[in-house]
Amino acid sequence: MSVAAGAGRALVTGAGGMLGHDVVPALRRAGWVVTAMDRADLDVTDPSQCVAAIDGHDLVVNTAAYTAVDAAETDEPSAFAVNAVGAANVARASSRAGARLVHLSTDYVFDGTATEPYAVDHPLAPRSAYGRTKAAGEWAVRALCPESWVVRTAWLYGAAGPNFVSTILQLAGERETVSVVDDQVGQPTWTVDLADLVVRLIAADAPYGIHHGTSSGQTTWFGLARAVFELSGLDPARVLPTTTDAFPRPAPRPAWSVLSHDSLERAEVAPLADWRAGLATFSA
Repeated sequence: MSVAAGAGRALVTGAGGMLGHDVVPALRRAGWVVTAMDRADLDVTDPSQCVAAIDGHDLVVNTAAYTAVDAAETDEPSAFAVNAVGAANVARASSRAGARLVHLSTDYVFDGTATEPYAVDHPLAPRSAYGRTKAAGEWAVRALCPESWVVRTAWLYGAAGPNFVSTILQLAGERETVSVVDDQVGQPTWTVDLADLVVRLIAADAPYGIHHGTSSGQTTWFGLARAVFELSGLDPARVLPTTTDAFPRPAPRPAWSVLSHDSLERAEVAPLADWRAGLATFSA
């Protein structure tokens, strides 16, 4: 039976992470028999482990990643080992096993200076170590496993990991006011929605290549924080705007992280709803 038919054996790497936590049940609801492996179960930097783990599976969803953006600035080799070499190991093993592959990537592969949504074929120009290692991973996946989808996402939040939404709620209980940057624009994306999109891409037998998996619409971190306050019954006036320069970080943050969904529409796969819809459901 084909992968597009939504049946068969699927392996999720990084299953203990925030996104992997939601991809596993989404695949199971779609009829897949899922093997969930977290970092303790599978070291993606070990090629022999990847071969052994992926053998016998029809589909692999690779959510394993080094995501400590600031730490990567001073430890790029560790980030590269997971995000580039690890991605290559998973892709090579997937191709060897005859398994299709979904690989998750990031808006950080772009320079963040655009003023309109990034198309899937926009030139890559990462400005951080994290972005460079994820860009290298994309290249490896596409080179080593032609039957693969690379899904770029951004501004993720979910129940199974630390994220901006939970941090804002924590700060709301500790401070009278919260200052949040208002000069970075993106698309807040709930991990449950992204997991659903991954399943729909597979079920639709969408063209292999790169797709963008982010919510529709756009806002700033300041706008997102105000929405979190409102949905929690708190006074949004307690959220104050500030600038990126006021909060210097080791890794540069993209000023613009809005991704185009044109490739999904061409594949007749519905993009995710407006970011407010996902946030409202998550916050309910």
